[in-house]
Amino acid sequence: QVQLVESGGGLVQAGGSLRLSCAASGRTFSIVRVGWFRQAPGKEREFVASINWRGDTPYYADSGKGRFTISRDNVKNTVYLQMNSLKAVDTAVYYCAGRRDTSGEYNYWGQGTQVTVSS
Repeated sequence: QVQLVESGGGLVQAGGSLRLSCAASGRTFSIVRVGWFRQAPGKEREFVASINWRGDTPYYADSGKGRFTISRDNVKNTVYLQMNSLKAVDTAVYYCAGRRDTSGEYNYWGQGTQVTVSS
């Protein structure tokens, strides 16, 4: 099994920045790709960004292009989401997820970290 633990959320003013971290443990060799998702109150969970666990190839939802950067540190088994120029609409619980295959559903999920952007 794989365990994912997010951290780095908090309260920030609009225009500010946060860096989220997703620390992986367990059978990390089974991870092919890691993604960030978010869910705002009353809304469905949506994709934010993803990256290959070994390699690169980042991919972003339109909502974060130009503002968010996903990266990974394989030595630390950690994936990051740098979020700049935050807006009130970015307020959500952010989840990290891991996938065993190059496509399809994500198999592993973290517990989430709250991001609140005040306007």
